[in-house]
Amino acid sequence: MSDVTLLLQRIELGEPGAQAALFTQVYDELRRLAAAKMARESGGQTLQPTALVHEAWLRLGGDCQPHWRNRAHFFGAAAEAMRRILIDRARERHALRHGGGLARVELAAIDVAEERDDRLLLAVDETLERFAAIAPQKAALVKLRYFTGLSVEQAAASLEISETTAKRWWAYARAWIFRELQKNR
Repeated sequence: MSDVTLLLQRIELGEPGAQAALFTQVYDELRRLAAAKMARESGGQTLQPTALVHEAWLRLGGDCQPHWRNRAHFFGAAAEAMRRILIDRARERHALRHGGGLARVELAAIDVAEERDDRLLLAVDETLERFAAIAPQKAALVKLRYFTGLSVEQAAASLEISETTAKRWWAYARAWIFRELQKNR
């Protein structure tokens, strides 16, 4: 059982100081994930990794953490929070003052190391929402890989699946999302 899972259990039991210990325990990992994500964002990005982590922490509940089943549940929620923050910021930047509607952008392949612009981020997010409706576990893997920058191995551990399964799901998800983006160009 991971240290994070143990801390989550201590929080559930109402142990004093467990909330602060959780933040201390996960902060460095969340900061590394945010820094990696922000390094791949477009040059106009003004959000800093520290701010992304802190805003995600607040969206997760701040000092009043909800019940997390385990490390995977917590980091899945953190990935979702970071994704929503980045999507919200992209939408704000491309509101009507920037011409309104979204333009479809060709996506040769979804690659975590690839730099993306806001329009592509929004197109991928919209497609990912449709994908989540039919394959929620595979969509969770995509969120961990694409929006937080976890490796296949890290995402597999977070989701508590084998690396082989994670690689198979990743290949399927990439193909499905690519096909959908191509149809909507």
